[in-house]
Amino acid sequence: MDPSRILVWNVRGLNSQARRGAVRVIVDSYKVDVVCLQETKIPDVSRHCILSMLGVEFDNNFTFLPSLGASGGILIAWRARLGVVNSSRVDTFSSSVQFSSSDGTSWWLTCVYGPQGNQEKIQFLQELRDIRTVCTGPWLVAGDFNLIYKDEDKNNSNLNRAMMGRFRRWVNDMAVTELPLHGRKYTWSSSSTSASPTLVRLDRVFCSLEWEEMFPDCLLQSCASGDSDHCPLLLGLQDSPASKRRFYFEAFWPSLDGFMETVEAA
Repeated sequence: MDPSRILVWNVRGLNSQARRGAVRVIVDSYKVDVVCLQETKIPDVSRHCILSMLGVEFDNNFTFLPSLGASGGILIAWRARLGVVNSSRVDTFSSSVQFSSSDGTSWWLTCVYGPQGNQEKIQFLQELRDIRTVCTGPWLVAGDFNLIYKDEDKNNSNLNRAMMGRFRRWVNDMAVTELPLHGRKYTWSSSSTSASPTLVRLDRVFCSLEWEEMFPDCLLQSCASGDSDHCPLLLGLQDSPASKRRFYFEAFWPSLDGFMETVEAA
C-alpha cells in the first residue's frame, strides 16, 4: 500500500519529551504514514521511543542511523498498514527503505543528513552515488542535505561555489528532479530573534523520473513549527490536483539516449 503523506524534518534532537510531542502533533494532524527525521541526536532508538512519539501503528516498523554522541542520527518509521518493507540499509550519512506500491512496484526512500565539513560533504555525495547503484528503480531522496546548488537558495552572498558545483553535478548525474516547495523559500534560519538572520534552503526532496511517474500528483509543502530551526516538510503523494501538474526542463535531459529523436518527432 502507498503512503499518503511523508514527513521530512530535521528535529534537532529527540532527547526531550516536548520535541517528541511536537513530532506526534504533526503526524496526527496531517495523518502522516512515513516519518523521516534527521539529527535525532540519540545513539539508539527503542520501541518505547517509537511508541511514545508515534503510537502503536508504528511499532516495530522503523530503521535508524545512530547518532555519534549528540551529533547526527536518522530515523525512518512507517505505519503497519504499509506492510513489511522489502529491504533496508543504513550508511554513513543516510538510511534507506524499499517500499512496495499498491500495484506491486517497489520504490526506494533514502533519508539523508548531510555533514558540515567540506571533505565529508564530498564523501556524502559519493555515498549517494554508491547507494543509487544498489537502490535501482524509482527513488526518492529527502532530508537535510546541508548543501545548496543555486544562488537563490541563500539570502546572502557568502557562497561555497565549488561545493555548489559538486552538488549540481550530483543532481545532473543522478538524473533526479527537485520537487518544488510550496509555502516557503528557505527551510533553515540562523536565528529566530535576529533582525537579519541567515536564511538557507538546506532541506530538500529529490526524485527520479520513475518515481515521479508513479506519483504525478505529489505535492511538497512546508509546515509551521517553533521546535526547530528547520521547518518540517510534508510530502503528499496524492495532494496535487491533476489540473495543476507542473512541467519544467531538466539540464540532464539532452544527455539521455533518444532525447533529440523524441523532440524531433514531437
